[in-house]
Amino acid sequence: MLHPMTTEPEQQIGVGTQDAFQRLWTPHRMAYIQGENKPTGPEAGDGCPFCGIPEMSDQDGLVVARGKHVYAVLNLYPYNGGHLMVVPYRHVADYTELDPAETAELADLTKRAMVALRKASGAHGFNIGMNQGSVAGAGIAAHLHQHIVPRWGGDTNFMPVVGHTKVLPQLLADTRQMLADAWPVG
Repeated sequence: MLHPMTTEPEQQIGVGTQDAFQRLWTPHRMAYIQGENKPTGPEAGDGCPFCGIPEMSDQDGLVVARGKHVYAVLNLYPYNGGHLMVVPYRHVADYTELDPAETAELADLTKRAMVALRKASGAHGFNIGMNQGSVAGAGIAAHLHQHIVPRWGGDTNFMPVVGHTKVLPQLLADTRQMLADAWPVG
């Protein structure tokens, strides 16, 4: 590990065999790995974070925009900077459970998220989708949420491929403010 004020490697006693690799520690990811903030069951009252976020201020909940039926929120464990989710207020697990108004607003906020991300960060493209059920990779399967992940040419560098680490250049609170400022008015 490099000391912040020097380019000389810092001796780290007790961390294993000394090698030529630099270490980028991401201890905040351990909370996600260990299941912090995950519901204890499938019901809204089982600690569902997507049911609790709407009760918070936009800043505290990382909410970027609110609609009548759904809201847009930053992912607390993002794949890329600006990774948003569009979430219905109603606690439903499956896309087929949305009513027509929720479905329409989910689509509308997804479009607005794309516009805001292009304006605020110059996103070149997007991965958009939802994982339905825990076997499909849904981290919180009991409450539907659609991911909007901005992408840029060359954004997959050596860090995620070799180091299984994503480097995010901006604090979530700053990203939330930047996207809220860029959010198109309906």
